[in-house]
Amino acid sequence: MSISFEAVMSTVGSRNIIRLPISSSEMLPSRGMVMIQGTINGISFQAPLEPDGKGSHWFEVSDTLILQLEVEIGHPLSLKIEPLSEWTEPVIPDDIMEPIIKEGLLDQWNSLTTKARWEWLRWIRSTNNPATRQKRINVACSKLQKGDRRPCCFNASLCTIPEVSKSGVLFD
Repeated sequence: MSISFEAVMSTVGSRNIIRLPISSSEMLPSRGMVMIQGTINGISFQAPLEPDGKGSHWFEVSDTLILQLEVEIGHPLSLKIEPLSEWTEPVIPDDIMEPIIKEGLLDQWNSLTTKARWEWLRWIRSTNNPATRQKRINVACSKLQKGDRRPCCFNASLCTIPEVSKSGVLFD
């Protein structure tokens, strides 16, 4: 299923992003994170779509893609996207991986699906408070030791990047 729409690139904090129109986002298989591939002005890309906490999605435009697009912030872009069934591996920060390795949980971690690793990452990173983040890392290790495969009680439809959101809602 291909979804075509027009959008503009904008800046939130230090990130260049594209927000999906809600009508396009509603065509996606989930209100949570979705992996996509597609084109922007004919240039191919892949990206994770992060929920915006308001019923739609957004994604960060990489510096490489910005150079290929040769466009400025606010100029209209033509997008064509489709959801992927295979998820790309998340980049896991050292402060999360080091305790997993130290506790001997690497085999358990590697046995998780890529989507499950994304869920752990999103749950852990969805706070600005360093103490809360560390507590979530400790809880994740404890749950992994017990054989849990996913975090509990996590609203996957909220934005989990605190630098661009407040209370799970993307800044305007």
